[in-house]
Amino acid sequence: MSQNYEKVERVTVPALEEILGKKFNILNDGFIRVVDYMGGDSSIVQAARVSYGAGTKKVSEDRGLIRYLLKHRHTTPFEMADLKLHVRVPMDAWRQWIRHRTASVNETSSRYSIVTDSTQTTNPNEWRSQAKDNKQGSGDYLPEDLGKKFSAEEEDIHKILFDSYNEKIDAGVAKEQARKDLPLCTYTEAYWKMDLHNLLNFLRLRMDSHAQKEIRVYATVIGEEIVSKWVPHTWEAFNDYSLNSMHLSRMDKEALNLIVTGNYDKNSPEVREVFGVKPGKKSREHNEFISKLETLFD
Repeated sequence: MSQNYEKVERVTVPALEEILGKKFNILNDGFIRVVDYMGGDSSIVQAARVSYGAGTKKVSEDRGLIRYLLKHRHTTPFEMADLKLHVRVPMDAWRQWIRHRTASVNETSSRYSIVTDSTQTTNPNEWRSQAKDNKQGSGDYLPEDLGKKFSAEEEDIHKILFDSYNEKIDAGVAKEQARKDLPLCTYTEAYWKMDLHNLLNFLRLRMDSHAQKEIRVYATVIGEEIVSKWVPHTWEAFNDYSLNSMHLSRMDKEALNLIVTGNYDKNSPEVREVFGVKPGKKSREHNEFISKLETLFD
């Protein structure tokens, strides 16, 4: 028995169409461009309501459904929308970026192509100290006079390495071998496609204040300049229920309950005991709990 289906038209998002192909400049020589997309907020709603036929009729109902889905982690409908970007990223940031293995990627090959003489440079006031409480994070900025020395050295090193690379290429050395001495801050380019569900996870991790600044700048542009225009209802819900939300562990909840019901201080022995902190010792989980309290009641 034949069944009549509604007419299907390709979903277009006018706000995203306006910036299609637009270059968003990042760092000293990086960029992001939207080159293609599939779907939008309406695609998420359609996927969620597939068993109900045509679905909702009002924009307000669409917004409410999207918020419900994201809040309760019904993620499959968000996989029905895709975004394809053209990016130019320093290799050190790209190594973190490419760890999100749910994307489809095609990167410029330095075995086939000559590497462009372009590296990420650091201004004298941008050199960061090593964080004291995080082995993989940054602390405060170093004095600018010291930064001037490092920036000048950086410029000299980049020139030496690229001059050496170009000399090898001119002498006939294979590109796959000549590239090995190039600095980690060399820019690479790629086409990068990901569905919205996994893209939101990428943004949640890489827009976080603990992410390296360089990749955080890219993620922030993707989120605030692109995703917000592409799927505004999803972006709103993502900010409310994920990006700006807070996760509480079992210990967090027990410690918070002690403080609320027993008038204990956040550093009291009773609260520290919940996290297994021995006298005179420190605990990362306890410190993170204190940071959460400061965020809640700031």
